[in-house]
Amino acid sequence: MESNRADGRKPNQLRSLACTRGILNRAHGSASWSQGGTKVLAAVYGPKGGTKKNENPEKPCFEVIWKPKTGQSGKAEKEYEMMLERTVRSICVLNVNPNTTTSIIVQVVDDDGALLPCAINATCAALVDAGIPLKNLAVAVCCCLTENGNVLLDPSRVEEQETKAFVSLVFPNSNQSINPKESKAEGEKTEHGIITSTTHGAMLVEDYFRCLDQGRSASAKLSDFLRRNLQQQVTNDS
Repeated sequence: MESNRADGRKPNQLRSLACTRGILNRAHGSASWSQGGTKVLAAVYGPKGGTKKNENPEKPCFEVIWKPKTGQSGKAEKEYEMMLERTVRSICVLNVNPNTTTSIIVQVVDDDGALLPCAINATCAALVDAGIPLKNLAVAVCCCLTENGNVLLDPSRVEEQETKAFVSLVFPNSNQSINPKESKAEGEKTEHGIITSTTHGAMLVEDYFRCLDQGRSASAKLSDFLRRNLQQQVTNDS
């Protein structure tokens, strides 16, 4: 296994993390999240009365608008919107605020790899800031598979472009460290499950599970960072 990468990290090492909530005055909730050179802003507006067409009025509706750093939204941005909306629906409590719509605006500030996980982390923090009822917090991470079969955690943009495939994974925020050796595709406890998984490129099943193990192990570190960040800002607000 390669011991170091271009930026000096080990294969299973995350980039530096930063998160700030309440950065936009006119939004009901907002947050910025950065991982290394990737930074995303997320803003939450609502819930507001009424749902979109063809939505169930007995449940809350969520819409996600993805804004790239430059240019117009394309196919990739629409896919990101879909994945984010599915993730939000999975973590939000759906038996409150019926017949309402909550809008989530995601603005890409800088993209240096692992963009979708960074956006999901920013969105989760913004939902907390907006006071949206959540079943649980979520943390997201990206793993990529190199040409020689190594798994790299939290890849940079260059690493993503040079690898065979990469997968974005979303896990429930866990209060305990997660042992990757305990991971199973079936019969997992809820806190050890996967909320969202999306793969780009082709990889063998065993390679996917290696990425899953690496991501699950890193999710404990992300969970700890997110909880400490939220607790610190609650203390400061008090």
